[in-house]
Amino acid sequence: MIDRSGISPQTPEPGSETCAPATRGDSLAFAIEAARTAVDRHCTDVRLFDVRGRSQVCDYVLVASGTSDRQVRSVGAELGDLGESFGRQRFRSNADPASTWVVVDFIDIVMHLFEPSRRAYYDLDELWSDAVEIDFSRGSEA
Repeated sequence: MIDRSGISPQTPEPGSETCAPATRGDSLAFAIEAARTAVDRHCTDVRLFDVRGRSQVCDYVLVASGTSDRQVRSVGAELGDLGESFGRQRFRSNADPASTWVVVDFIDIVMHLFEPSRRAYYDLDELWSDAVEIDFSRGSEA
């Protein structure tokens, strides 16, 4: 049996503004700002992948490493808040207090924050190695 106690669905009410579909440009702008936020919060090896046409579940995947479970949880919470500032609501997020892998899911953008050993074990970088990596550095064109 799968334990889903650490996952909290946060589904918007039908007809609410947060249910309005995001445009690809909105999604990319949000994904880029999320990647920049991860860098600003001292995450390392931050990578943003365009997985459109490669994934049936999302358009962009963000992968980043933190130095501790506390950091990855904190950055995950901040990325959730960032999503709200973009008018989005999390579909799901990992709520395990001792997690070394935090997932923040906005449906079209899925963010994975890991401690380095957990990241190496699951190797999402290799999974998405055929995807286009997006340059999110400040001054780059989106």
